[in-house]
Amino acid sequence: VTHLFLASNCFYINNSHSSGLCLDVLMSYTGSLPCGGWDCECAFRRQQSCCCVAQPLFDLEEATFIRMVGLWEGLSHLNSQIEELTAGCKISFNAAMLPMSGCLGPFTSNVSISYQSVSLNQGNGYNPALGTFTAPHAGLYSFSFTAYSNVGSAGQRLYQKMQLMKNGQLIASSWEDNREDSEDSSSQTVLLQLRRGCQVYVELMSGRQLCGDTQGQNTFSGYLVYPFSEQ
Repeated sequence: VTHLFLASNCFYINNSHSSGLCLDVLMSYTGSLPCGGWDCECAFRRQQSCCCVAQPLFDLEEATFIRMVGLWEGLSHLNSQIEELTAGCKISFNAAMLPMSGCLGPFTSNVSISYQSVSLNQGNGYNPALGTFTAPHAGLYSFSFTAYSNVGSAGQRLYQKMQLMKNGQLIASSWEDNREDSEDSSSQTVLLQLRRGCQVYVELMSGRQLCGDTQGQNTFSGYLVYPFSEQ
């Protein structure tokens, strides 16, 4: 059965037999179509459609496709920018002082500590000879250090102060001054915004000392949280 409907805004075909029968019915129709004509692609290949909305639908499909292509190109460009920004930005290090039974210090001036036992140095930003980290890339970095000292017995003076420095500026410190404990430790963790070439290190303050670190418990570590675009 073939149904032919003429409405104020639509010419609709419901084809339950062959497309040839539909074609015969349509070709024999002598009246005027409210939408000016039918679309063969729409009417016969898709089985059900409306001649009045066929072309707008095709236009919408094309516009949607063009927009999707534009979005894909935009995402591809953004992905390229992200890859360019993060390329070579896997930066991290972890180092410890070499085990010692004696003491480091006291000195007459502040001394940068050389953490020579390096277990990680991704990006080669850390220099174990100087104990200094130089930022290979601008970004937000996390740094941590642990200060440990053991004077051997209670009654001896635990007297140390460690300072985390950025380009010669004091950022954070850890200190101990008591005769009640034979050993003690403390840690600090900070987030720093660095430009390429900025230097971060830990120093032992003048007149203070670190003793009895036989297990290499004095450590210094850091890593890049996320990079900044170089300006």
